[in-house]
Amino acid sequence: MEAYLFKPLKIRNITIKNRIVVSPMCMYSSKDGFANNWHLVHLGSRAVGGAGLIITEATAVSPEARISPDDLGLWKDAHIECLKGIVDFLKAQGSVPGIQLAHAGRKASTTSPWKGGKLLSPEEGGWETVAPSAIPFYEGNSKPLALDKEGIQKVKTDFRKAAERALTAGFEVVEIHAAHGYLFHEFLSPLTNKRNDEYGGKLENRCRLLLEVVEEVRKVWSDRLPLFVRISATDWVEGGWDEESSIKLAGKLKDLGVDLIDCSSGGNVPNAKIPAEKGYQIQFSESIRREANILTGAVGLITGAEEAEEILKNGRADLVLLAREFLRSPYFPMEAAKELGEDIKWPPQYERAKR
Repeated sequence: MEAYLFKPLKIRNITIKNRIVVSPMCMYSSKDGFANNWHLVHLGSRAVGGAGLIITEATAVSPEARISPDDLGLWKDAHIECLKGIVDFLKAQGSVPGIQLAHAGRKASTTSPWKGGKLLSPEEGGWETVAPSAIPFYEGNSKPLALDKEGIQKVKTDFRKAAERALTAGFEVVEIHAAHGYLFHEFLSPLTNKRNDEYGGKLENRCRLLLEVVEEVRKVWSDRLPLFVRISATDWVEGGWDEESSIKLAGKLKDLGVDLIDCSSGGNVPNAKIPAEKGYQIQFSESIRREANILTGAVGLITGAEEAEEILKNGRADLVLLAREFLRSPYFPMEAAKELGEDIKWPPQYERAKR
């Protein structure tokens, strides 16, 4: 019997050859948003290793949307060429190329983690951050600028234009990043959204910006191609964004043409107590899949073939996204196939090592 992990999944006109996804992982290795040889080798090796879908790191839709000055970007046409070269290589290996479009909101303008991860001052090359409300991530940090209507319109336009560029580059999946305390998550959560206009207050209003961005992206993103949204299904803080709200949001997103909810959690406030252990987020992909009747992806400390197989076999998700395990093992799908007794195609250049 074919392992669930290696069953193809068709979404719209795209068929993903297996259920193994390279989760978006920030590399902090760009200059002025441009992809380079690091990204080609990093993403390309996972394609050689057999991943069905490979999603780039959080890719900024504007310079101010970057987490750090070292982030990948797609805010200008000049970014397309380098990304297209990577996309073409991924496709040649049989992987579906995906891109995550992102805006860091109040968590922008920081140094890369190995440079300290600290907030950049204007003198250090930092920039003004934006958010739904003027509340900093860390107490004592400078306050972000609360977005006005003009700023909100710019965000929507930036995402639409980035999606157009992604299509030109040849990507076949777009994922909108609405998790981990970045801009859209900040709007969703009552902990960070204290607005009293149509973008704040009740759930419907807090969801509004994300839903409007999805509509803008769907205007230009081909109907033949899938659209994903990554969410943090809970803030892990009482009174914050929670699982019930995520289920309601997922239903709204489905109605607008979103095909899959990528179910992560946390990241919105620094004091959250997150039980980061094996399987700690799978409950969210399972409940959202069941209650909102939408495809879901499970992510978070998934490291083994049997573990991934169980998630899929028991209907807890439709795709399994791996991050750290792919950093340790670029050829994880080959190893997983052997463990599960599946005979998958290897690149002919590597066939001599298959047995």
